[in-house]
Amino acid sequence: MNIPSALYRPSLALLTDLYQLTMAYGYWRSGMADRQAVFQLSFRQHPFGGAFSLACGLAYAIDFLSHVRFTAEDVAYLAELTGNDGKALFPREFLGSLQELRFSCSVDAIPEGTPVFPNQPLLRVQGPLIQGQLLETALLNIINFQTLIATKAARICLAAGGQPVLEFGLRRAQGIDGALAASRAAYIGGCAATSNVLAGKLFGIPVRGTHAHSWVMAFDTELEAFEAYARAMPNNCIFLVDTYNSLAGVRRAVRVGHWLRDQGHELVGIRLDSGDFVQLGIEARTILDQAGFPEAFIVGSNDLDEHAIARLKAQGSPIGVWGIGTKLVTADNQPALGGVYKLSAVRSPGRPWQYKVKLSEDDDKTTTPGILQVRRYQTDGSFVGDTVYDTRLGIDDAARVAGSAGPTWNDLLVPVFRQGEAVYTSPAPAAIRQRAQDQLGRLPPAVTRLSDPQPYRLELEPRLAALKSRLIRRARAHAG
Repeated sequence: MNIPSALYRPSLALLTDLYQLTMAYGYWRSGMADRQAVFQLSFRQHPFGGAFSLACGLAYAIDFLSHVRFTAEDVAYLAELTGNDGKALFPREFLGSLQELRFSCSVDAIPEGTPVFPNQPLLRVQGPLIQGQLLETALLNIINFQTLIATKAARICLAAGGQPVLEFGLRRAQGIDGALAASRAAYIGGCAATSNVLAGKLFGIPVRGTHAHSWVMAFDTELEAFEAYARAMPNNCIFLVDTYNSLAGVRRAVRVGHWLRDQGHELVGIRLDSGDFVQLGIEARTILDQAGFPEAFIVGSNDLDEHAIARLKAQGSPIGVWGIGTKLVTADNQPALGGVYKLSAVRSPGRPWQYKVKLSEDDDKTTTPGILQVRRYQTDGSFVGDTVYDTRLGIDDAARVAGSAGPTWNDLLVPVFRQGEAVYTSPAPAAIRQRAQDQLGRLPPAVTRLSDPQPYRLELEPRLAALKSRLIRRARAHAG
């Protein structure tokens, strides 16, 4: 399916910041619009205090790029914008060129479900300068958010230790698109299912859900509510037991569970949404087991995250399924990924590439020049380190291997578009989810642990590092 275009409109060209359009006009007026340029999308540090992130959002980005164009309606709106003098901000000739513009860039990207690290290009755009500039905002919007949520989901699922995690965040998500993108990213990050039915339809994600407190409150008694639900949905009975008294609710669920068994069905489980998940969970587990329902699981849901799950498991909580909502889809304690999109090379027709570097008082904001690629090394199937290198300068694999980086490797960025034509088909979310599980399992355990994670081995290829140093010295000399 077409993802953003199916939800909104065929083109989202105006999903951009105004300054992208003012710069585009400046390039056009200066005769620079068709210069070739390279932009790299990366992030500066891992979210949530972790030591890995999980790439996500490429399918959305491909759909956006496949449909991006300025429509007559878009151009008519831009013609109405005015500057400080009250006159038109953009001349008609420029707006006409926007309407005729067709995406013709080449794009390489790291596939979704791949562990990624700071200052590596997740996506590389090469093509006309004006086009690369106009794509910045939308690509950052897409990749930043979905990578953030996929990473949060991966951390939560790692904390759950293989127990199913259900994404329940629709009602707390930031708007319709935030909810849908978060459901998709959470599934890719490892969640087993979502409560979001539209996400299930659009992305093929399994959907799960039972009833709320309002169902119990609509009846005169809790037992009557459970009995009515069992009659209506005998193949989907997970009873929410904490509307009034959790342990009394468990006993009533067991009573209805025996009735279900007599009808040829089984009590699937119970859900706790409040209280002491350790003590209540242990007592609920005892009631279920003694009543003959050892297979019925306990779902825990109540503002949980990876740290709460890890703490509860360490304390012996018997919860077997985790329902995670707000703190997953809103990325709770880190609401944004610090992704950036920077120019790294430019050239005029028939001229050599000029590599570009952005300086900063903060070292981590100084960019890496070049047309970059990431090479990942592995030993016996386990990832042991990455090298960022320039595709024109190349890389000496013999030296890298001799330096204990590992005997086998693969380059992470793959062709996605060539001269505006898509050459990559995104896998289904289920396949991406499986890739993520496999890839995360290849990282050193010290990198994926929640507490005091160890940094993954990263380096710049020596020739690229030397080039970057020279350009920094030259830029500082010119600045001075």
